[in-house]
Parts: sequence; C-alpha cells; structure tokens
Amino acid sequence: MIEILDVIRKRRSVRKYQPRPVQDKLVKEVLTAAGWAPSAHNAQPWRFIILPDVLVKRELAEAMAESWASDFAKDGLNIEPEMLKFRVDRFASAPVLIIACLSMDGMDNFSDEKRQKIERDLAMQSVAAALENIMLAAHAEGLGACWYCAPAFCRETVRKVLGIPADAEPQALIAMGYPAEAPIVPNKKQLGDFCFKNKWGSKF
Repeated sequence: MIEILDVIRKRRSVRKYQPRPVQDKLVKEVLTAAGWAPSAHNAQPWRFIILPDVLVKRELAEAMAESWASDFAKDGLNIEPEMLKFRVDRFASAPVLIIACLSMDGMDNFSDEKRQKIERDLAMQSVAAALENIMLAAHAEGLGACWYCAPAFCRETVRKVLGIPADAEPQALIAMGYPAEAPIVPNKKQLGDFCFKNKWGSKF
C-alpha cells in the first residue's frame, strides 16, 4: 500500500524529455497496465495508437496546431507563429505519443437518447481510468509523461491523419519519454475541500 501511494504522490506531469528512445518493452508494460483499469461492464472501451515515428508525430502535431489556430480565428484571435511552433515541437519531439480513443464496442445499446448518452459517459470514464494507469505505470518505470486533451478538440483531424476507423473516437494523447525536467509539486486541494458536506455532515 505504501509503494502505490508513493507512486501516486510523486508522479508529475512531465513535458520535457531526453532525446533517448524508450524501449518497446517499457511501452508494452505501460500499455499492459492500462488494460488492467476498471471499465463499465468490463467492456474495456479503450483503443490506443502508438506513435514513435518522428515524421508521423510531426504531421499530427502540425495538423492539430492548424486546427487549434483555426478555432481561435473563429473567435477573432490570432495565434503567434512562435506559439504554434512551440505546440508542434512539444508533441513532435516527445519520444513516444500514445493516442487514446474511445470505442463503444461492447457497451450497452439503449433505445432512448438519455440512457445512451449516459452509456457513452461510462465509456469515457473507463478510458480515463486506463489513461491514469498509463501515467502511474510510466512514473513507476522511471519515465515521464503528460496527459493532453488536444485530440478532443480536433477529432476529425486526428482521425484523418492517422487513418482511425469510424468506430474509434480520438479522446486524448499521452506524451512519454525519459524526464528532462523535475516539475515542482503543484498546489493540491485539501481533503475537506473536495469532500461535499451533505445532510449527514462531512467526516473530513
């Protein structure tokens, strides 16, 4: 129990990586940990795409950056070229990118929209649990990783670049590599701040 709590407490979102490659064995172990996450109906609705290739990572990063800039332009805002380059390089230079997708295969089908939407929410929660396992396993293996939600804002762009089938929906990506930074501990809410007080009172 002490060991897993230590991993949870010491994990950080690492955004800068050493240029050294990550061994396939470690990538496999991290993804295996994802597969042990809890999921609704045990449907395991996560699908992962691993991108170690530099050219593919850069193509994806550039396409996502263009989509990001286009969205900002709709709001009358312009993105500086330096910022676009920063976002592209951040993803393109990561030794490994893991694209996480959601699949409704194995989830329940309902005739009404309300319950079907809830079922999709359950699938999203399940994918998130798998991503958390990846983050913890990466830290336990001496790797650094950062969870980004960028694909959720440009799903069709990601789908087109990577040739993702229609039954898998891009949700997030995790950049991973050997850490080249040691992020400080961020501020965290205290237990009493996120445990609701209800009519029975709050134990904490």
